[in-house]
Amino acid sequence: MAEPQVEVRRSKRRTRTVTAYREGDTVIVLIPARLSKKEEAHWVQEMQRRLLRNESRRRSPARTSDDALLERCGELSGLYFGGRCTPRSVRWVPPMRTRWASCTPADRTIRVSERLRTAPSWVLDYVLVHELAHLLVPGHGADFWELVSAYPRTERAVGYLEGLSAAAGWGIAGDD
Repeated sequence: MAEPQVEVRRSKRRTRTVTAYREGDTVIVLIPARLSKKEEAHWVQEMQRRLLRNESRRRSPARTSDDALLERCGELSGLYFGGRCTPRSVRWVPPMRTRWASCTPADRTIRVSERLRTAPSWVLDYVLVHELAHLLVPGHGADFWELVSAYPRTERAVGYLEGLSAAAGWGIAGDD
């Protein structure tokens, strides 16, 4: 993998902290103006390491394949449903127009929109928990939401998905 482009921005107002973030393919490192070139090099390397660590922590292995999605569903079923939800298949599908994912309880299949490949892992986990719950309860009644709410980040993930949909102008509803 190629080294990312790095832009260092020095600030006289910044006195102690060093910060880094990505802007497209460029890593921006904000440092105090007083740091030496040697200190700058240290902090650039350190901040790149931290960014990579944080990004890989957020990346779910379930993104890699349909088999990995199915495996993650097994883990989530064990955690939140006592292993009672076992889909026959789980697969990535081209972006859906009105949903993040769908489940067909009759044949125990789950389809997940490709749009979620770049979402944080806790958001993908929420969507999978939501669809797994449909294997036990087909509709969106109170009993369904009671099952889904066992996932601790349910409200946060719903908010994330609503914001993502609104920002992109997709019009995807959160309760499908």
